[in-house]
Amino acid sequence: MAKLGVILSICLMLTLEGMAQIKIAQLKYNGGGDWYANKTALPNLIEFCNRNLRTSLDPNPETVEVSSRDIFLYPYIYMTGHGNVVFSNQEAENLRNYLLSGGFLHIDDNYGLDQFVRLEMKKVFPELEFVELPFDHPIYHQKYKFNEGPPKVHEHDNKPSQGFGLIYEGRLVCYYSFESDLGNGWEDQSIYNDPESVRQAALQMGANIISYAFTQSN
Repeated sequence: MAKLGVILSICLMLTLEGMAQIKIAQLKYNGGGDWYANKTALPNLIEFCNRNLRTSLDPNPETVEVSSRDIFLYPYIYMTGHGNVVFSNQEAENLRNYLLSGGFLHIDDNYGLDQFVRLEMKKVFPELEFVELPFDHPIYHQKYKFNEGPPKVHEHDNKPSQGFGLIYEGRLVCYYSFESDLGNGWEDQSIYNDPESVRQAALQMGANIISYAFTQSN
């Protein structure tokens, strides 16, 4: 397998040749958790990236199930929610193959996801542990600089926002934003009435994640 990965190689080729817009997707999972949370988040993030990073992302994100072969069509997949997550063995294998083929998973805890998603990601990578990424990690230093890690959008337990990762053979295959609520910050301003400075920080961090996912070379 090439270092860049099958998925990213194809998507970058299409972008450079101007053949197609790249689609990104939100992950639909089983277990009863609200995988569909943050309905306006991805469209707003896409618009921000296309305007500020000059990406060519399709403005309409897709929904993809963990078990679907279509998962391989998307270089970046967003996963969020508040509740339970369950991966079957087949789903865990499919997600693992996707990530080893160059795909990138962003898990965004929307408060309440943590205890479930950590267990289920163990099915995907039983040999790996989530590690907190240092503040000098490149994901925090793309176009926008976050010298103290992911921004804090909403407060829940008086805990700091943190960014964790699953790293396979030197490559960050999954970024997990915890106690940050990035997706809430991407939502339409009218939903949470957050200060514009908070929304901008969330969108900038999201743009960094997209940028990193599309350009990492390990």
